[in-house]
Amino acid sequence: MKQRIVTGVLAAAGFIAFALAGGWFFAGLLVLMAIIGFSEYVRMNGFAWHHPASLIGFAGMLTFVLPWSLWDMEAPSALMVMWIAAFLLLAVTVVSKNKTTIDGAALMLLGALYVGYGFGALDTVRQMEEHGLFWTFLVLGCIIASDVGAYFAGRALGKHKLWPSISPNKTIEGAAGGVILSLITAVAFALAMPDVVSLPRALGIGLIAAVAGQLGDLIQSAYKRVRDIKDTGAILPGHGGILDRCDSWIIVFPLVLLSGLLPT
Repeated sequence: MKQRIVTGVLAAAGFIAFALAGGWFFAGLLVLMAIIGFSEYVRMNGFAWHHPASLIGFAGMLTFVLPWSLWDMEAPSALMVMWIAAFLLLAVTVVSKNKTTIDGAALMLLGALYVGYGFGALDTVRQMEEHGLFWTFLVLGCIIASDVGAYFAGRALGKHKLWPSISPNKTIEGAAGGVILSLITAVAFALAMPDVVSLPRALGIGLIAAVAGQLGDLIQSAYKRVRDIKDTGAILPGHGGILDRCDSWIIVFPLVLLSGLLPT
């Protein structure tokens, strides 16, 4: 537990520092995290990083996460990126005479979207011209509040299992506590900056952060159970890998963007 707390504090302090710096500092950190996260994904699916399918997946993932706006360039169309990546991955199955299966190709395509678009959404929010830092901390604050609320409510009140076949320790009471604390955090942000975010908009973000964030955690738990692994990696002592730590982030940030709750 001590190692987990120390790692968490140091990682959080570092991430906040880069978020405050913004620009290339934050974008570079997210690219690095995405590369590590996709490496974990590739490894947990039994591919070597230098496998042709992995390299195509890496290229697709990077296309999503690279900070095109900082180069004053328009990001490539997501549909175009996915179609080209799909075509190349399918071509690998042919060239390899099905040594790379259609299932493996699909896994790399899914990973490129899951990891690349997820971390890319964090950068999109931070690079927003109006109050990008505020929106970033609002979403992250609600995600963290959901985690904290779920943990303590689950320990104090948890009796009914939420999804025992996927994550045996999670309870319905804990999930409800996570939603409540996330909404309280959203209200606090709205009261602190009423000229930036209205209360209904903040509550919408808080609800997405709590519900989708907990679902993102369950998604990663389900996937690790299928692959029979405890953690996706070991880069964060006591926490596991990048995907273990950021499983909620890379689900919530894209959904908040797609919801239209953030100003464009």
